[in-house]
Amino acid sequence: MVEGQSEVDPLLARAAAAGDTKAWGALLTGHEDRLLRMIEFRLDPRLRGRVEAADVVQEVYLQAADHREDYFRQSAAVPLFLWLRGIAGNKLLEIHRNHLGAQLRDAGREQAPRRRASPDATSVSLFAQIAGHSAGPGTAAAGAELRLRLEDALVAMDPIDREALALRHFEQLTYGEAAEVLGITEDAAAKRYVRALRRLKDILAAMPGGLSEVRP
Repeated sequence: MVEGQSEVDPLLARAAAAGDTKAWGALLTGHEDRLLRMIEFRLDPRLRGRVEAADVVQEVYLQAADHREDYFRQSAAVPLFLWLRGIAGNKLLEIHRNHLGAQLRDAGREQAPRRRASPDATSVSLFAQIAGHSAGPGTAAAGAELRLRLEDALVAMDPIDREALALRHFEQLTYGEAAEVLGITEDAAAKRYVRALRRLKDILAAMPGGLSEVRP
């Protein structure tokens, strides 16, 4: 896994804090690849082809431009990437509500008779990423059954473990960044990630038909 943390140029940061819009723009675009990775991972699969990750990044930049002074006024500065990631997360929530609000409510009603736990956004993203990298079994029925089992297994994982797996393995955050997002210590984030990755590999290994690898 590649650690994707971008170093912030202190000269650019000082210039941006003093009001240099070009310096601020350079700082923002330095995180573009990481933001794209996060958005592509977190975007609901049903919106692929309808919503472009690059367009969401541009919306993040526009909001960041409006709140540049707010960022530099923070007494305990949040790393710039995590601040931008927070904006991106809010943009995705807004996009999902606008495009899928009715569908999400309908899905909840459909799941009720089966009494299955509803997958959260991280489970949906993990499922799409893992299932998308597998050829799966030969028949549609067998594939549907395996995917149902995978979805249930992801939902059953500890929520923080599941999020640690998403942040580290798929978004490729550092342990320190993941810890800050989760509100836990770096050591705890590392332990959560290792446990979740082991659990997921065990789940996949027990499934016949090709769901056997975890790839970022």
